[in-house]
Amino acid sequence: MPIIVNLDVILARRKMRSKELAAAIGITEANLSLLKSGKVRGVRFETLAKICEVLACQPGDILEYRQEGES
Repeated sequence: MPIIVNLDVILARRKMRSKELAAAIGITEANLSLLKSGKVRGVRFETLAKICEVLACQPGDILEYRQEGES
C-alpha cells in the first residue's frame, strides 16, 4: 500500500500513549490500533481533524505517500 501512516512517530514525539489519544478523540483503542497499522480502508475527515487538533500537527505529518518499491 503506497499510503504510510506515521501516527506512531507523532505520538512518540508528543510523548502520548495511544490510549490517551483514543480517549481524547472519542474512538476505541482497537480502531486507533487499526489506523496506526494502516489496516483501515479509510478514515473520516472528522477523525483526522480531531487527531490533528489533539497532536497539534497537519494531516501530512500523519499520512505519507510512497511509490511502490520505494522504501
